Amino acid sequence: MSDPRELVDAALSASTADGCVAIVEEHSETNLRWAGNSLTTNGQMRTRSLTVVSTFDRAEGTSAGVVTRAVSTVDEVADLVRASETAGRGADPADDASPLVEPYPHDDNWDADPAETSVAVFERFAPALGDAFKQWQAADRALFGFAEHQMTSSFVATSTGLRRRFDQPDGRLELNGKSADFARSAWSGLHTRDFSDVDVAAVVDGLAQRLTWAEKRIELPAGRYETLLPPSTVADLMIYAYWTASARDAEEGRNVYAGPDGATRIGEQLSPHPLTLRSDPDEPGLQCAPFEIATQSAAGVQSVFDNGAPVPAASWITEGRLTDLARTRAWARKSEAAPRPYVGNLILDGDRDGASLEQMVAETERGLLLTCLWYIREVDPQTLLLTGLTRDGVYLVENGKVQGAVNNFRFNESPVDLLGRITEVGRTEPTLSREWNDYFRRTAMPAVRVPDFNMSTVSQAS
Repeated sequence: MSDPRELVDAALSASTADGCVAIVEEHSETNLRWAGNSLTTNGQMRTRSLTVVSTFDRAEGTSAGVVTRAVSTVDEVADLVRASETAGRGADPADDASPLVEPYPHDDNWDADPAETSVAVFERFAPALGDAFKQWQAADRALFGFAEHQMTSSFVATSTGLRRRFDQPDGRLELNGKSADFARSAWSGLHTRDFSDVDVAAVVDGLAQRLTWAEKRIELPAGRYETLLPPSTVADLMIYAYWTASARDAEEGRNVYAGPDGATRIGEQLSPHPLTLRSDPDEPGLQCAPFEIATQSAAGVQSVFDNGAPVPAASWITEGRLTDLARTRAWARKSEAAPRPYVGNLILDGDRDGASLEQMVAETERGLLLTCLWYIREVDPQTLLLTGLTRDGVYLVENGKVQGAVNNFRFNESPVDLLGRITEVGRTEPTLSREWNDYFRRTAMPAVRVPDFNMSTVSQAS
């Protein structure tokens, strides 16, 4: 198998296009899976892909052809490059076209071997999980779930001479606890870089507490309820607000951040609380690539022409006020604004002295504790109205104590509108969303209190 740097060099050497970008992603993964308090499978895998972007300058504009394939050796590169060039020559001019990024100073270790994970990452985690299996078996309860750790080394090279490289560790744990008759269920998950910080006992104790709460079942009608949203639930909502934060869509009047007459809502106060929604490649525990890695373009927010461009820290909402939206270099030129690439993490800074979720429950006279959202879909992009279901744990809180589990609901809410209705913000902590963690895992969020969360209908889902 060829070295990844040999592959990018071979692609650039074989290119006859006006411009060329080559991206190799070397990926290794290890995982454990379990059901009914027993380990069912474990495995390791390795994959490698090469993406080639071929650009062609014409009088009417610049076109691009993008092809991604799994490759092993340099012998496979020439055919991939020819396919990319054929696609580029036949494509219309790209509206996200920009000159390829020129070299600039950085401290990447281009020559180091690709990083790799192995089952050794679970050395401390696995015995603790085994202890949890024994305890849950004795309590006549069952644990289901998986632990997964990945390492991806990305090598980005361009015909301008730019070379950048980044190693991304990424792990997640998802646990589902069930009663013996499967009538009660609770979910918990977390993100980790290396599993050294995972406290298995604390996670499973939290699930056990929720199953105990669910021994009492309470039926409630649809309606608006004061609702406590834990960090993972907040993450599911804020990730969607982030994904749709396109400056281009806003300026063209197609999303919730659009203002009148081609303007945006930048500068508008979205929340009365000093909430700051931000991203930072150097955020401790949530580190991510400090430069653009784009194997495809996404209208207005990501461009293959921007590969290798620096990705700085960004503040999307500052002290409750909308301060920026995502834009490519091409759209930035058209709108006379600074480029603002997406970052691979998201942090909502709440009140540093804010309460824990447990304290917020203790201070609740009557409301719902909503631990998990599911099947979230967009209803209206103009307001960012989302709909979805509750799952694996909605609880009634009265007089500071959880009284029992309630039936599931379908909800209808806009995360941007919610920002203006929050009445309490807790402490920010690392978390993992339930719905979107296949695609976006590096988040830190606070718990929040909403006085009138819209449970639009009762759901029969369980």
